[in-house]
Amino acid sequence: MVDFRDLATVKQVAVEAPFITEAKLRWWIFHAGTNGLKPALIKIGGRVYIDRAEFNKWLEGQRMAPKALNDAA
Repeated sequence: MVDFRDLATVKQVAVEAPFITEAKLRWWIFHAGTNGLKPALIKIGGRVYIDRAEFNKWLEGQRMAPKALNDAA
């Protein structure tokens, strides 16, 4: 179930994560059908909202190599 407090607009995500530009986010959204981002998107009318929790899962899935487990931690 979606928690409305986890939703953000494209502009809000771009401000919160300055390494991601608005243009890059919009490109990812445009290609969501092929890049796997669709589960993180909610469309209401003409607006697209990003579920932060799902977006973070998607970002984690983009790692080039699995994150090493640190047994010392």
